[in-house]
Amino acid sequence: MALSIMLFTLLALFLLNVPIAFAMIFGTTLYFLLSDSFTTMVLIQRMVGGMESVPLLAIIFFLTAGILMNYTGITRRVLFFAMIVTRRLPGALGHVNVLLSTLMSGLSGSNIADAAMTSKILVPEMEKKGYSRSFSTALTASSSLITGIIPPSIGLIMYGYVGNVSIGDLFLAGILPGLALCGVFMLYVYFYAKKHNLETEPAEKITAKEFFVALRDATLALLMPVGIIGGIRAGMFSATEAGAIAVFYSVFLGVVVYREMKLSQLLNALVETVHMASSVLIIIAAGAAFGWVLAFEQVPQRMAEVIVHYVSSPELFFIVVLAFLLAIGMIVEGNISIIILTPLFMPMLAQYGIDPVHFGIFFVLAIAIGTLTPPLGTIMFATCSITKTKIEDFIVASLPFLAILALFTLALAYLPALSMWLPTVIK
Repeated sequence: MALSIMLFTLLALFLLNVPIAFAMIFGTTLYFLLSDSFTTMVLIQRMVGGMESVPLLAIIFFLTAGILMNYTGITRRVLFFAMIVTRRLPGALGHVNVLLSTLMSGLSGSNIADAAMTSKILVPEMEKKGYSRSFSTALTASSSLITGIIPPSIGLIMYGYVGNVSIGDLFLAGILPGLALCGVFMLYVYFYAKKHNLETEPAEKITAKEFFVALRDATLALLMPVGIIGGIRAGMFSATEAGAIAVFYSVFLGVVVYREMKLSQLLNALVETVHMASSVLIIIAAGAAFGWVLAFEQVPQRMAEVIVHYVSSPELFFIVVLAFLLAIGMIVEGNISIIILTPLFMPMLAQYGIDPVHFGIFFVLAIAIGTLTPPLGTIMFATCSITKTKIEDFIVASLPFLAILALFTLALAYLPALSMWLPTVIK
């Protein structure tokens, strides 16, 4: 009875547009108040205990490193490199948009931060080149999802933490799918630009000097994800320690190497980090208590029994899960979905012989697609707010990208080698 009331209350608060973390806290509080077995002190213990974890510090560190990129000159140098290598392609700025998201994903780890940054920098410039605002915004929002699977992805860290899956393996598994998705988006931009005659005029040839100067300026930044993954796999440091190194490295580049960061900018970056980290941590705290209730009531086990009974093959399981996650993504924020749903799906994977690392890449990308869809698409609202794009125009422009993402996610499910090859090769 208490569980039913909790779930009904949670659904009602969702529909009333109450912030999801507070809706979960209120619903879970009702469960404890109605339960004869526990007091509300257990709720507080579960919320606090959910945040008392060293691996969670990795999220804070990588959020900080990503925000510091915008103050240290790193973002500008990576952008210039992307503009140089794509200059002669039809739809050059569209390619820059996709490539910048891919390159910065190895530095920031946050798709919403990537989407916000690119919206401010590139969408106005794309409009000047003849792209519609709605297409530019939809491309920016869609390409930011690459950040969700290329290390150091915050989503992968959360999945690894909740599901007790190796974060180092998840980081390696996300590299090839992320690069492949980048290629798919760039291919679409190429044909779109050719069809609409956007930036198809001959561009100035790229000289060797231009290329190597741009590469030199961007190399120090682009080496960071290589060092992070290499250090984790070599056992030199954990994912949490890698996050701390990323923060130190970002400050070192900004203060010592590039000499562009001032003390006031460092303080602004830290304030931004506190705001963003607070919203993430309260979600994790609420999700920890909510997840504990579901586990106590054996909801994951019951759900696994029902699905295994009706779904006979791994192929059908992936289709069912994708449809479910796309629907959930329309009403629940991505990080919360990872916190709540990971414990539900983990018991099912062994039944279908699915590797948790392979499923993690599929799972995080499928959840991320929901950030582009109404009514609660966080990246949709963030990009539309920055670029002043109407939601209805964004929805129409995003349909091709949603189709690409859904098909790519299924391909990722049915081609496990795409995500599992690197973790298998690099022991």
